[in-house]
Amino acid sequence: MKTIPSLDESVRLNLKAYFEDLGDIEPRGMWDMVISCVEKPLLEAAMERAQGNQSRAAVYLGITRNTLRKKLLAHKLIDD
Repeated sequence: MKTIPSLDESVRLNLKAYFEDLGDIEPRGMWDMVISCVEKPLLEAAMERAQGNQSRAAVYLGITRNTLRKKLLAHKLIDD
């Protein structure tokens, strides 16, 4: 049976590889880069799991429906 690494371990391993690939280059703006890489797929997955129901997706994510809606609009995942 295959052992699946936890999400935080997967992130840690990928960030370690990213830093190794950078070599001597100083990283800049890591926070925004990581958040932007994670937020959209997270929103997409929550909306898919909730079958498009924003209220349910917001509960899954632990945020308000209004916050979810703003994020969906910002990522162009819904129309205004």
